[in-house]
Amino acid sequence: MKIDIIGDIHGCYEEFKSLTQKLGYGWEKGYPLHPKGRRLAFVGDLTDRGPESLKTIEIVWQLVVKEKIAYYCPGNHCNKLYRFFLGNKVQITHGLETTVAEYEQLKEKEQKDIRQKFMRLYEDAPLYQVLDEGRLIVAHAGIKEELIGRNDKKVKTFVLYGDITGEKHPDGSPVRRDWAKYYKGEAWIIYGHTPVREARKVNRTYNIDTGCVFGGKLTALRYPEFELVQVPSSMPLVEEKFRSFD
Repeated sequence: MKIDIIGDIHGCYEEFKSLTQKLGYGWEKGYPLHPKGRRLAFVGDLTDRGPESLKTIEIVWQLVVKEKIAYYCPGNHCNKLYRFFLGNKVQITHGLETTVAEYEQLKEKEQKDIRQKFMRLYEDAPLYQVLDEGRLIVAHAGIKEELIGRNDKKVKTFVLYGDITGEKHPDGSPVRRDWAKYYKGEAWIIYGHTPVREARKVNRTYNIDTGCVFGGKLTALRYPEFELVQVPSSMPLVEEKFRSFD
């Protein structure tokens, strides 16, 4: 099984397209296809903050739902957008406002189309992807070894938000424990959610959210080669959004 796992896109569609081309995918059909049958996997957070969230949804829907040739698991931003599309009361902040602004520019029929596509993508997705006979797990914010195989509320909170303590940083963001440091499992866990300046390998885990939307890079991890492929961001650098680990 040969898979190229892509970190948090956050509406950075042009970087997503460039990265897939660098990975050897052709776009002749309007979406990325690999000549040797490699498949894409997405760690979630497709939308928000970047300039082209709806275009990103369209392509991922095409690959995952229509063609069934890619893998996706939702991130916390995906969850919030889904709740917005359900008509639930959500705060249109922390990046959702950019996706909503794009959405509101569309005609009613186009709105219905993209809403239905995203809701289907989200509803069909597992909380986390178990691939290559359990040797590879793709989860938005990661997953602890003892949670693998479960799908309860505790697991949902973990895979969407990480190992949160309940405390908040001064900027209002949640304090998260460094779960990867203590991971001892055999399966490789590939995740994003926490922006880091360089992809971070700890035990059998890889954080590949290199903060494209904050001016970093968009990163893919090629599996089973474990080769990192990256493209630079076109967005302005926001240094304080990156987390550093001791």
